[in-house]
Amino acid sequence: MAAKTYRETIIAWQKERDETIRRENGWLSLSGLFWLKLGKNQFGSDAKSEIQLPQRAPAAAGYFEYNGKSVTLRTSTSQKVKVNDQLTDFAILQPDISENPSYITLQDMRLVVIQRGNKLGVRMWDNQREERRTFPARTWYEIDEKFRIPATYTAYDNPKMAFFPDLTGEKSEFPVEGYLAFEFNGNHYQLDINKEDDGTLFIRFWDPTSKDETYPTGRYLIADEEPDGKIFIDFNKAYCPPCAFTDFATCVFAPEQNHLDFRVTAGETYQREK
Repeated sequence: MAAKTYRETIIAWQKERDETIRRENGWLSLSGLFWLKLGKNQFGSDAKSEIQLPQRAPAAAGYFEYNGKSVTLRTSTSQKVKVNDQLTDFAILQPDISENPSYITLQDMRLVVIQRGNKLGVRMWDNQREERRTFPARTWYEIDEKFRIPATYTAYDNPKMAFFPDLTGEKSEFPVEGYLAFEFNGNHYQLDINKEDDGTLFIRFWDPTSKDETYPTGRYLIADEEPDGKIFIDFNKAYCPPCAFTDFATCVFAPEQNHLDFRVTAGETYQREK
């Protein structure tokens, strides 16, 4: 079987990106984000619930209790839920940033405690959301191989802490392990990266297309690392943050040092409301 051409590889990658957001418990299933108050936070379909579930859910399913440091779950006497596949009516919940988050399943809904800075909230997925089927297909620039650019990775002697703006209006502090340097149109550039748990080099960047054709706060990108050690920044694989698809994501955006001065007419575009 013949190897795929570069263009075929990118088209397959685009198709996979579109399918990913439509999967069960994917970004298009997100249906709620509720910041917790101190004390009890009721969850259920009752309109008075702090955490409002769809109407098919029990009116009073239970409550999340937040003491300022941790969150516990208690269900109503007639209702049990699964926490990480274990049926229970009580649990001490681990947030999404922990090694083993506590995922709560009730019917075909899923909930998890999220931690953003000093704030804790509950994120909800509803796998019956119509958007999983009706959300428009993602859109892309024409594939242009000149935007697949060789790069050199340099690790900082010690990871530095940098502030990244997020959707809540706050600035989140993340360790920056190093940067990728590259040349484009005769100019030298570098982009700070965050090294993911699996070792991939993750980039948040902004460029002038964000003013009119791509997502306003910038896009994401994972560097290509070849078996021989070569690294490429392939802007044809630049993609929108989850905030482009749901109102319930808490995206982190490109830091100031990752703002490019040239138009990256490659990767995912963004259709603005008219």
